[in-house]
This record gives sequence, structure tokens and C-alpha cells, in this order.
Amino acid sequence: MGTTALLLARGRVSLPRQKVGAHLRFADGTSGRVFRETLVEREPPEEPCLLVVEFRLRLLHGRLHALFLWECILNTPLFVGFPGFVSNLWLDRDEQDRYRGLYEWDDPAGAQFYARALWRVLELVSPRDSIHYRVVPGVRRDDVLRDPHVLDQVDSETAPEWWRVVATTP
Repeated sequence: MGTTALLLARGRVSLPRQKVGAHLRFADGTSGRVFRETLVEREPPEEPCLLVVEFRLRLLHGRLHALFLWECILNTPLFVGFPGFVSNLWLDRDEQDRYRGLYEWDDPAGAQFYARALWRVLELVSPRDSIHYRVVPGVRRDDVLRDPHVLDQVDSETAPEWWRVVATTP
């Protein structure tokens, strides 16, 4: 929390709007719209990695969905201070009511640590079997957005590939 407070006080956390509204399509046939981006101004990552998180909320459906989109802003201080955090794209629910986040992290071990911590929080509001994450070392988030084929060389552990971005449209 101390790191987060310093980042916020120094104005190094921002919510850019350039990617908001973009649609990402995934290898499992689903898609999501970016509704928020969070970015920490920092040196470029030395060990960049992509972290993709997916979950389904247990109780929020219909009109309550809009509450979740606003509540997400309150979660920002919980993760921007984690060591290695670079950025996050928040995706709206897909056709199967699953939410995703596409993060860039500096250091795959830090991304794993964060994903495990997030898992414990998500377990409170999500069915356990709906929570997934994938860390892809050596890949920058914006490179995937520009050319999703950078993921073609990544070995897949799961099918369908819920995490693999296959197309982006502004």
C-alpha cells in the first residue's frame, strides 16, 4: 500500500483512454471490449511478460453488471503497487459472462505472485472453477495488441485457448 500511495502522490498512475473501446477476440471464439486501462509510468520492463486473467462473477448479472465496471476503479490501489506492475487492460464480460484482464508485468515471477494473490480475492466473488490465469514470459502486452501472431509460438496448456488474443479492433 505504501508503494501505491507514493505512485499516486507522484502522479505516476494514469487511466489512458486510447485503448478504451477496443475489442479483443480470443482463440476460444469469445471477445471482450476494453472498458478501462491502468498504467504506471516507469522504466520499460527488463523481463516483460503478459498476464491474462479470466473469471466469472457469482452474483452480478443484468443491471448489476454496471456496478462492477464502476467498482473496478476502487480496486486500482490494490494492484498498482505490486512489484513489477506495468499496465492492465480491463475487459468487459464476454459472451459467456467472463471478465478478463490483460496485464503487462516486469518479471514473470512477480506476475505469478500477483495472480495467486488475486485468485484468493476472486474466490470470494467467483466460482472457483471460473478463475484462470496465464503468464507468458517475454511478451509485451502492446506487441500482442499490434500483432496477436506474436503468441503463435507459445505452447498451449489449455484448450480452448481462452487467454490467446487472436485479433484486436480499435
